[in-house]
Amino acid sequence: MNDIKVERLFINYKTLEAFKQFKEYGHQELSMLEDLESNIVENNSESPFYGAFYGDRLIARMSLYKVDAKYDSYFEPPQNYLELWKLEVLPDYQKRGYGKALVEFAKGFDLPIKTNPRVKSDRFWEKMGFQKAHYEMERDLGENPLIWLPKGVQEKELSH
Repeated sequence: MNDIKVERLFINYKTLEAFKQFKEYGHQELSMLEDLESNIVENNSESPFYGAFYGDRLIARMSLYKVDAKYDSYFEPPQNYLELWKLEVLPDYQKRGYGKALVEFAKGFDLPIKTNPRVKSDRFWEKMGFQKAHYEMERDLGENPLIWLPKGVQEKELSH
């Protein structure tokens, strides 16, 4: 397999057009489209999306948001972490290392990572070293968060 290169995606019409082929196309992309149409967003704006290409076709993507420590309820002591969303590889390219390449790229920031896996994706996340967060919070009802910790970071243990 060739080396898979992950890169930050530009916020532009070409990127948004490519996003339409992903199942998890929704509000986030539509709000980016609105921003584009009102000329707020430029090509060099910081996009939360990263992607992998096969030739010039976007075939895998994820969004990464840095969350400030003051909002952290997952790690002890509270710290900045990454929230990984919308990890998706197009069906014809699954099981070829693209999803793994995106997650490894995110780990390269050396911050804890939290994600809410899609149904039936737990085995993938386990292979990538993620584990269930040991806590229950009312605001996370409906979520099943998994976390990954760089060496030296402790997960918060909440007692009830």
